[in-house]
Amino acid sequence: MSAKTKFTFGLWTVGWLGADPFGSATRAPIEIEETLENLKAVGAYGITAHDDDIFSFESTEAQRRTAIDQLKAGLSNTGLKMPMLTTNLFSHPVFKDGAFTNNDREVRRFAIRKVIKNIDLANEMGATTFVMWGGREGAEYDSSKNIMDALARYREALNVLSEYVLAQGYDIKFALEPKPNEPRGDILLPTIGHALGFIETLDHPEIVGLNPETGHEQMAGLNFTAGIAQAIDAGKLFHIDLNGQKGIKYDQDLVFGHGDLANAFSLVHLLEFGKNGNSAYDGPRHFDYKPSRTEDWTGVWESAKANIRMYNLLEQRAEKFENDPEVKALRQRAKVDQVSVSTLSAGETASELAKESSNFDPDSYFNNKGAGFVQLNQIALEHLMGAR
Repeated sequence: MSAKTKFTFGLWTVGWLGADPFGSATRAPIEIEETLENLKAVGAYGITAHDDDIFSFESTEAQRRTAIDQLKAGLSNTGLKMPMLTTNLFSHPVFKDGAFTNNDREVRRFAIRKVIKNIDLANEMGATTFVMWGGREGAEYDSSKNIMDALARYREALNVLSEYVLAQGYDIKFALEPKPNEPRGDILLPTIGHALGFIETLDHPEIVGLNPETGHEQMAGLNFTAGIAQAIDAGKLFHIDLNGQKGIKYDQDLVFGHGDLANAFSLVHLLEFGKNGNSAYDGPRHFDYKPSRTEDWTGVWESAKANIRMYNLLEQRAEKFENDPEVKALRQRAKVDQVSVSTLSAGETASELAKESSNFDPDSYFNNKGAGFVQLNQIALEHLMGAR
């Protein structure tokens, strides 16, 4: 682990008590002070939270303030930071048809007020990223919602909230979190690509980016590493959620690396060495996972340690892969570095390219000029397995 690596955990992750749609909780709650002390002990840099992780939805102003002050004291005592805050717009029945895109106008107005209040809280806590997961922004039935109107209301909400942040002079950016489905049958902004396109329609796209999650992209059958590369290319990777997922199914929220291990390896390689051998992302490595329902509290903290351990191991393997002379030679053979070279020469136009006389022989690629990608991938996997 490099000194700059900042590992963070959501309070909803290690705080998950094991209740699911098919069974009740398997663990009893613990106090926030114990949670913070244990996260500090496993090597965390900080924590993140929904508002409702800190105080209940029904809290009075006095109860809300007491809980906030208790959390601030705990953070001060442990030295943990809080770089991100988000708002729960999905658990309470009022949000059963969504928040910003609810058919009911009064619910939409209530949702925006709830977020504004917690933007103020994010600023108080020193959080510079405000994540928005629209888990209820969607539908089960095509006839139940006009999607174009819903997107207009989604856009309106983000514009209003962006204007609020700018007017207050807060050092806060928004990070949208895509997901294809669950809990809704279909969720708006289901993938990184959908969200990137939507951001460009906003009034203040410069302060709105992404918080992609491993399992969410893989639930849609997509390559998380490729999606993160696109987010970085667009300058929109504002935050990242790491966990494990095994294929196209429900959102598993496994320990990072306990799902698609090869993709986790390529992701860490991208994050740590994807910018000319240097880090391509300098934000927190945030774990959004759930300790298995089978575990007691000892197992919870072991699972938290496992996330950090897996990331550090993958970073070590990725560094060896990056610096392997054989890998460098195979990349040269495969012309990997040539992708960074402009296809057109400086000042060259499309018309000039079209008129170019060339001795290029496309037929020479038949039965010849193999790329060596399989060999390169084999070496990557051998590094991953510790065989090199």
